Amino acid sequence: MTIGIETLTVNKFIAAKQLAPELDQLAIEMPVALIYNGISHVVMMASPKDLAYFAIGFSLTEKIITAVTDIYGIDINPTPQGIEVHIELSSRRFAELKNKRRHLAGRTGCGICGSEQIEQVCQFIPTLPNNHRINLSDFTNSLATLEQVQLVGQQTGCTHAAVWLDLQGNFIAGFEDIGRHVALDKLLGYRAKRLQQQPDHPSGVILVSSRASYEMVQKSAICGIEILLAVSAATSMAVEQAKQSNLTLIGFFRGTKGVVYSGGERIEGF
Repeated sequence: MTIGIETLTVNKFIAAKQLAPELDQLAIEMPVALIYNGISHVVMMASPKDLAYFAIGFSLTEKIITAVTDIYGIDINPTPQGIEVHIELSSRRFAELKNKRRHLAGRTGCGICGSEQIEQVCQFIPTLPNNHRINLSDFTNSLATLEQVQLVGQQTGCTHAAVWLDLQGNFIAGFEDIGRHVALDKLLGYRAKRLQQQPDHPSGVILVSSRASYEMVQKSAICGIEILLAVSAATSMAVEQAKQSNLTLIGFFRGTKGVVYSGGERIEGF
């Protein structure tokens, strides 16, 4: 049985005619609490798998940590109400976390609910280097990699995916979740762990199954991603942040076509 799927009996209809009851699959959605050094920081709705990578990725993209080594341990504890992910931080990073005084309880997919001030929404992002170049002809079959990692999505039609490709379009890793931000955090957490073990591993390109909101750009840029491909549109704020951080942002990506919003200099032929 695929992790993250629940089966139940449903009644379907076609042209107002009820069909015989049959089994259907639902993607499991549950509260996941990230608890740092014994203090609950945020509760997110997520798929109940790959949560250690989610903890690392979220901690990086929220600037709770600056490197994987700032985390001393991760314990995942199921409870009757959901899942608690206990993260042991270094004392220095935990002290800085407490100083932020951010109240993120009840945060939603928009990524800003619970922030106290406008300044907390847009974090400072250093300008990305210009180290990578891609040829779009190498990515014509890349959409298939999204389906490759959507094991829950294939059965439920209810998940997003984020995939890490090398500069030649080859698949490296990918993750799915009911939330697009969480799928990306899981991938960025895995990538950070991989780069810690293999510092010379190429950074590559990120492909996401969703739109490119400001937070998807922000998370990618914070983790040093130079090129982000999104299946759907980009928002105005996402494009503005991509330009400010020198990130190459492509929306409506369909393998053979798309819209280049920023950073065209990294694309051969542009």
